[in-house]
Amino acid sequence: MKVERKQSVVLVPFLLQGHLTPMLQLGSILYSQGFSVIVAHTQHNAPNYSNHPEFVFHSMDDGLKGMDMSFPGLKSIYRMNESCKAPLRNYLVRMMEEEEEGDQLACIIYDNIMFFVDDVATQLRLPSIVLRTYSAAYLDSMLTILQQPEKYFPFKDSQLLDPLPELHPLRFKDIPINVVNNTVHAPILDFSRSMSDIGSSVATIWNTMQDLENSLLLSLQEHYKVPFFTLGPFHKMAPMASSTSILEEDNSCIEWLDRQAPNSVLYVSLGSLMRIDDKELIETAWGLVNSDQPFLWVIRPGSVYGFQCAEALPDGFEEMVAERGRIVKWAPQKQVLAHPAVAGFFTHCGWNSTLESILEEVPLICRPFLADQPVNARYLSQIYKVGFELEVMERTVIEKTIRKLMLSEEGKDVKKRVVDMKQNIVAAMQIDGTSHKNLNDLVDFISALPSRLTPPTPVFGAIMSSNHITIKCIIES
Repeated sequence: MKVERKQSVVLVPFLLQGHLTPMLQLGSILYSQGFSVIVAHTQHNAPNYSNHPEFVFHSMDDGLKGMDMSFPGLKSIYRMNESCKAPLRNYLVRMMEEEEEGDQLACIIYDNIMFFVDDVATQLRLPSIVLRTYSAAYLDSMLTILQQPEKYFPFKDSQLLDPLPELHPLRFKDIPINVVNNTVHAPILDFSRSMSDIGSSVATIWNTMQDLENSLLLSLQEHYKVPFFTLGPFHKMAPMASSTSILEEDNSCIEWLDRQAPNSVLYVSLGSLMRIDDKELIETAWGLVNSDQPFLWVIRPGSVYGFQCAEALPDGFEEMVAERGRIVKWAPQKQVLAHPAVAGFFTHCGWNSTLESILEEVPLICRPFLADQPVNARYLSQIYKVGFELEVMERTVIEKTIRKLMLSEEGKDVKKRVVDMKQNIVAAMQIDGTSHKNLNDLVDFISALPSRLTPPTPVFGAIMSSNHITIKCIIES
């Protein structure tokens, strides 16, 4: 079912690449179903408008000017959530005042880290829907820990490899909440609760597959008691393949891949945010050299502490590997993973990268860092068995893991399983598959939403101007 383009949806993405990408992909999916799509985004990491001419974009003052955003922390996230409230509310009020007859702002869909949107939607009596850009396994594990944090913290170094109670296959080292000195501090717990809360939202959209995570999704739906719409994988469900990258992609690496043998290249990329120290860079470099396998390695500017780019590599490294290795600052990842020369992916296990790899039948070497990545890595290596996890970042371990993935019988078994896993996901995308059915259900759901929700009880909201904050009572009639 496609609606006439009289209904609009407003999308509010979080500013990191891993969150912006699935939100824009969701926008393409909804646009293909007849909705007008408006993207209300932060000034920091603004999307490239020219890549999405079908969308309307609105930039919000995010209050982040002058802050170090190389790795956003709680201070910047909370400031952004407070700063964006008034710009979004004022924009939505103008939209509603200017609505022509037959037009309707159907709902707001927001990333769960943009939790300020719930306050705005409640004040304006607009329906809101939360987007989860990660796996159900990640949220389920986080909620379990948040219910009884004292059961998990603090823990001892000797417990790092011990299984987490009730959270197989996770261990203490895989805890999906930011841990410092084997414990977690109150501000982190508060933030985790805020991002896992859905407030007054009427539904949740997931970039995952019902068939892949059915039992976890059922458990979560019982917890939240709102409809779930699993539409994954977004990057394949979206009809338009526009680039969503904030960084400039080096397309010359595709020409290099064209010169490599089929199923011979290891693609190495730790995503758009993660940073490593120079020791890990050097150990990875020697692991790649000693493996004797061709590789395409993304070393993003600023991704190595204390260095701008690849200058921390061993002297003569690029000459040593010659044509066998290629280093770029950023790559068109979906195109790389789809290339017939690529046989493996050395990854941080972000959810977008995970889905992109599986859908191109590329097995993984897992080097997770934080948040959902350790959870994804454990499921990939222990449950789905489509990758190998790197437990130690040491050159001989890296070399052996690469050779195991690329050359061994065990690597062939992993490849077979990822092919099977891909086929199951593709089935969900067919006309009678779960993701396709859930998309139809979501279109019907949004189309049937009331234009304005039942008035809430009077609330106090902060209406911000550029110079001051005015507190006023908002009483909806």
